[in-house]
Amino acid sequence: MHAHLIPSCSLERVAQTRTVHAGEPLRELAKRLRMPLYEPGGALAALCEAEQSALHQQAQELAEVFQRSRANVEGRNGSLSLRNHQLRGLDRPRKRACLMAVHNFFLTRTDGTTAAERFFGQKPRSMFTAILASVDIPPAPLSPPRRAGG
Repeated sequence: MHAHLIPSCSLERVAQTRTVHAGEPLRELAKRLRMPLYEPGGALAALCEAEQSALHQQAQELAEVFQRSRANVEGRNGSLSLRNHQLRGLDRPRKRACLMAVHNFFLTRTDGTTAAERFFGQKPRSMFTAILASVDIPPAPLSPPRRAGG
């Protein structure tokens, strides 16, 4: 399923976005990937038609999930590329990582979901709580600080 059926469904999805002529090679490749599964001795040949249909439907759903998860990541990369175009050559990895965390876990759409929530399919834990759990807060001093004599 992972090696042949899901990739063939993914290729069919891409072929649907192209013109009939441009999508034909993708449809042929998808068909070539699927054919060995249904031939006698293939992995899906022993299953009844209803089970084959159910597996094909599940593979289409998984290909759609993969496409949506990839689109979220590409969308963020595209937005970073446009935003940081004027800063080419000036690498700021810490700032970029912070902005990425804010984008993924803090900014919400009008429906109240974050990018991380849409990507993982569940609400992430609080960013503030996660930061507090990972930062060691120093203990209070035992005595008040001394003034320098001068």
